[in-house]
Amino acid sequence: MSQSTTRLSKPPHQLLEGLFAFSPNRDTLGGTAYLIVEETGNILVDCPLWDEQTQGFLEQQGGVRSLFITHRGALSSSLKLLQTSLKCEIIIQEQEAYLLPELTVTSFAQEIALGSNLTGIWTPGHSPGSSCVYWNHHGGILFTGRHLLPDNQGKLTPLRLAKTFHWFRQVHSVAKLCDRFTPETLAYVCPGANTGFLRGKGLINDAYQQLSALDLEQLRQTPIGL
Repeated sequence: MSQSTTRLSKPPHQLLEGLFAFSPNRDTLGGTAYLIVEETGNILVDCPLWDEQTQGFLEQQGGVRSLFITHRGALSSSLKLLQTSLKCEIIIQEQEAYLLPELTVTSFAQEIALGSNLTGIWTPGHSPGSSCVYWNHHGGILFTGRHLLPDNQGKLTPLRLAKTFHWFRQVHSVAKLCDRFTPETLAYVCPGANTGFLRGKGLINDAYQQLSALDLEQLRQTPIGL
């Protein structure tokens, strides 16, 4: 365990069958990590706060086969310890892989199969290697990191921030997701931050309807936020 950790994290919250959300991690600026429980091996999406409780929970669930990093802001200072403890593969888009020179990682370009039911998708814009994970269970769930987030009303949207790498690429990535999915294949979004705006729901319902309702041309004119 990290010696800097003095308080145990809260237990993960079960959102749906086989899907758990961890409490926001102060080590990743309030990022939310998720555990997807699969027969072929569990997938951790981004880094939860690493402590005894987190490790014990993951071991109880059968361990972690792969840790998928959605963007550079989700890289925890405990990442090396996490990989050593769980003996898991780290998957990250190739334009962010250089940030982990001391770790063994699997990088990808456009897409990567994480199993028969899971796909990693490159969605650049928020950061060069920003990526999403799609799980085809429960009507389809997209784990969006900070590519798509709830606004202060809980509505799904990309947010243009001072640290946004390339806003137009991000909007283009949103358009590609609109083209890729349908109401039948995308029911939920699990965002990688701002989950407090979901007011206890834990995930965004009617995900495709909200995604397809975005005015992409208006978004392109969005000024930079904080």
